Amino acid sequence: MAMLEVKNLTTYYKTRMNEKVCSVDNVSFTLEEGRSLGIAGESGCGKSTLAMSVMGYYFPPLNYESGSIIIDGKDITSLEPDTIRAKVLGSDIAYIPQAAMNALNPTRKIMKFIEDVLKAHGSDLSKAEMRNLARERFNILNLPDKVLDHYAVELSGGMKQRTIIAISTILNPKILIADEPSSALDVSSQKIVIKLLHDLMEKGFVRAMLFITHELPLLFNVTDDIMVMYAGEIVERGTAKQMVFDPIMPYSKGLMNSIIVPEEGTRGHVLMAIPGAPPNLKLRPSGCRFAERCRFADAECHKAEVPEQEAGPGRSYRCRHKLEDLFRIYENDLPSLLDDDKGGSHDQK
Repeated sequence: MAMLEVKNLTTYYKTRMNEKVCSVDNVSFTLEEGRSLGIAGESGCGKSTLAMSVMGYYFPPLNYESGSIIIDGKDITSLEPDTIRAKVLGSDIAYIPQAAMNALNPTRKIMKFIEDVLKAHGSDLSKAEMRNLARERFNILNLPDKVLDHYAVELSGGMKQRTIIAISTILNPKILIADEPSSALDVSSQKIVIKLLHDLMEKGFVRAMLFITHELPLLFNVTDDIMVMYAGEIVERGTAKQMVFDPIMPYSKGLMNSIIVPEEGTRGHVLMAIPGAPPNLKLRPSGCRFAERCRFADAECHKAEVPEQEAGPGRSYRCRHKLEDLFRIYENDLPSLLDDDKGGSHDQK
């Protein structure tokens, strides 16, 4: 059963000069119940904007243009902001923001913060019932009861992150969006947070999850499926195994090759950087948006419309080249990449 269906969603930012910056451009995807979907890409590719857009709660400078967002069979794009805030956010869909450790009000104790959240969503529980609910959720996330009476400044980074997860899931949301939830943590705390997110899924407190990061290999241990975003578009999608071990689109392949990966089967791959920077979305380029940075681009890539091509069930990529042509290009290009690796930087090639 589809918990979330996003169809042709387009959202944009409006600058002070009244310029339109389209950060999510005609994006479509489905998230099934019981599954987790990863979204990867460089900073500025539109990942966090997509997360905010999917919640249907728009505030300046972010604006909705077109498309539908269907959560458990209900299209929320036609709902008023106040209705979304009261009836959708927190219960249908919840969000763990970037820099979540700074999201707690430093002047209020954690329990008071939780009371405010529950009341804002229409809860009629007594204070004692709210405390019991909070204590149960905190215990599941290995947080002691005493944390409820602490201020945020009294908590470590890992405890703050777990506290935010507990508050975000206190109403048992159908869908949880985790936006870079482990980026500011040490390795040990990252493992704890990822395990806790898995536990919330397994115990049914969360029925589906979107996990956002710029580290594609990290998603292999967290999600079932992965989408890669670039310049506001989805450029490739597939299972986590397919995307990590066998990426198709040159940008996805570049992401994998730019990171040292410890997973079995990826050791020994050529480490290289992706040259250049993403395009200015105020002046979107014609043709493939990755063409300026792609070592395999030709003249047609810069001007021809780029279709999304199927590469099997649930597997697609956005590139003008056919699948067999891309694999042939990669195979022929490998010796030169190895030579570059011995001789110095790839960026000057």
